[in-house]
This record gives sequence, C-alpha cells and structure tokens, in this order.
Amino acid sequence: MRTATAVALLGLALATHAAPARMWHIQSPPSHADFGIRLLWLHTVHGRFERIVGTVRPQVDEQVVVDARVAVDSLAMDSQRLRRWVLDEEFFDAAHYPALHFVSAPVARGALEEGGPLDGQLTLRGVTRPVRFELLPARCTADACLIEAHGELRRSEFGMGGHHALLSDHVELALSIAIARAPD
Repeated sequence: MRTATAVALLGLALATHAAPARMWHIQSPPSHADFGIRLLWLHTVHGRFERIVGTVRPQVDEQVVVDARVAVDSLAMDSQRLRRWVLDEEFFDAAHYPALHFVSAPVARGALEEGGPLDGQLTLRGVTRPVRFELLPARCTADACLIEAHGELRRSEFGMGGHHALLSDHVELALSIAIARAPD
C-alpha cells in the first residue's frame, strides 16, 4: 500500500540530482515495498511487493511528481497460505484490483536530500485516500538514487475492515525505491 509511496520517494531522490527537465524511472528490481500487520497483537505478518514501476516527473519551480504502480500479484510472503488469503477479495482483491497506484503532490526536489514528508494520493481496491510518508535522506549518484520511506495506513479506510479481532487496522510500510535517469 505504501509501496507506491516508497516508489515516489525514490523518484524524488533521483530528481534532486537531475536537470529540471529530466525524467526518472523507477527500477524494479531492486525497488520493493514491505508491509507489516499485527496478528493477534502478538505476531507481525510481513509481506513484500517486488514489482514497482513508475516515473518521477519534473515540474515547475524545482518540484517533482512521483507516479508509481505496484503489482499486487508480485507479493512475496513466507507462507503461501497467508499469501493466498491476503490476495483474496477480503484484502487486496488482486483479481479485481491488480495494482496499487500512488501519485504524489508536487514536492521540492531538495526534500529528498534532507528527508521529510511526502504527501500524495494512494488508490487501493478502487478507493483513493490521502497518505503521507516520511522520507529518509536519499543516497544518490549522478545517474541513480535509492530512496527509503516509512509510513502507516489504516486498512479499514481502503475497504479492508474484516477480522478486527485478529488483525490490527494499522499497517506499517517501508519502501525502498531505486530510480534511474531516463536516456537522453
């Protein structure tokens, strides 16, 4: 869910080292988005989305917009039984909603170097809601960047309200996004 946001963050980091008109592309792999949700308040269930695509588009006034899509079926989990359950209709409903989509609000390119908030809209299960991620300072070279971000969302806000007694409503997200400069 916040995987899209992570992708957006990575795009921002690369954009800080590029000319204003340069587009950056999210590289998948190595980009990924991890999530954790508490099960029975004793154990945390983890998953990783391994396929993220998107761009970081330059805007006016030294700002960029991150546009990222996460393939829901790229979910990897330790248990295949849990993976099937999470991909089924009561959670991600991958058959009807094959992607998570994040589009950031315009953000200053310099925010990637120093870290800070990244706001945007996340579409999950056909529901679009505002989300906020906290960017860590990016690690960049002349042609690539690695961006990391953390955040949290409430699964009930995206139509995943079942199993209140078993699962927490809060989902923690950790994103690792690699971006590369588009060819001239």
